[in-house]
Amino acid sequence: MEPGTTQTEVRLVHPSADELLRALGHAVIATDLEGTIISWNAAAEQLYGWTAEEAVGRDITEVTVSEISQQAAAEIMGALREGRSWSGGFPVRRRGGEVVHALVTDSGVHRDGELIAIVGASLNLGDAVRHLMERSSDAAVLVDEHHDVSYASPAVANLFGWPVEAVVGAPLTDHIHPEDHQAFEELLAADPTWTERVGELRVRTEGSWSWVEVAVTDLYAQPGSKSVVCNIRRSERLARIEERERLLEAVHSEVLQDLFAAVLELDRALTRAAPPIAARIDVARDAVGRAMGTLREVVKP
Repeated sequence: MEPGTTQTEVRLVHPSADELLRALGHAVIATDLEGTIISWNAAAEQLYGWTAEEAVGRDITEVTVSEISQQAAAEIMGALREGRSWSGGFPVRRRGGEVVHALVTDSGVHRDGELIAIVGASLNLGDAVRHLMERSSDAAVLVDEHHDVSYASPAVANLFGWPVEAVVGAPLTDHIHPEDHQAFEELLAADPTWTERVGELRVRTEGSWSWVEVAVTDLYAQPGSKSVVCNIRRSERLARIEERERLLEAVHSEVLQDLFAAVLELDRALTRAAPPIAARIDVARDAVGRAMGTLREVVKP
């Protein structure tokens, strides 16, 4: 400070750890190594529906972890005990029993190299990514281990005519061609570490079946996911093949009609022709007949 200047005392007020936790938009939950809740912030109260007074002291599996994800939670706990953090999608249960999907980051708290507690920060997956899914041109659906849809973007109605309210809560296989159920099962069971889990299936669209491309993404950061996101779009490749087949069928029908008309004309001409001409007409008729037979056999509608 320059000589002669007036010293102004500046007092910095640092927020407490509790104040910081209350200000966070993420639900922050801390547990001991046995899974007993030791800290529960205000955002956790909003996400899960339990007050801190109700949650602290209870086992985490009783409060947030749904039955369908307890095995995965045990695997995550094992990773944390080994000193590894975990981040990804995770199904959790709210106080009223509703299962929602959360984005979760679990980290270990260490003291002198020993794991002493676990801190998890989570937020509602729907709130976090719904605006992205709803703006996507693909139809995005969240499918659980039973193939039931827990979320469907508005594009399912725009692309395929499926009412969102009719899709959510029902198996996605209700909309997939029965002959393609096995292919869908294989997509879901494929190794989540694969760079591409994409397949082509037929889905019901307004009374008919259309080929679509389905891309599967595991919600979990680790293998063994219970829930996946399926991005569904019309398959341009197969749509072009279908269009060519429709054109071929139309041409096939038209050519057959023309050949049949030619046979009738040859038959009429044959009844009036002199013997030398009749023999040539008969040869021509046989040639047209063979062409019709080949067309029916090789280019089937």
